[in-house]
Amino acid sequence: MKQRGQTFWEWADPDLHHRTHDEKLDNGCTIDVQVRLARTGETQLFVGIYDELGRPLSEEGFDKRPGETMTRALHWGVAHARQLGRAASVSVAKQRGM
Repeated sequence: MKQRGQTFWEWADPDLHHRTHDEKLDNGCTIDVQVRLARTGETQLFVGIYDELGRPLSEEGFDKRPGETMTRALHWGVAHARQLGRAASVSVAKQRGM
C-alpha cells in the first residue's frame, strides 16, 4: 500500500477525472503516474515513485503541461517515472550499503 506524501495530497482532487498508470519496476519500486484536465482546461500530471514497502521516494506534481494532451503527458510521465525509479533504487541501495 502506498504511503502518499504531501505533494500527492496537494495535487489530488477526487472531483476531476483522471487516467492512471501503475507499474512495478524490476528493482521493486512502484511508479504511479496520473494525468488529468484541470477545471481551466490545463493538462496536469502527477509522478510518484515508491519503494518496495510503499514509502515515497519521489513525488512531483505538474500544474501545467503546455501543449500536451492527456495521452502525451501520460506517456512522458511514465518514461520520466521509470527513469526516476531506476535512479532512486540505485540511490537507496547505496544508502543501505548494498
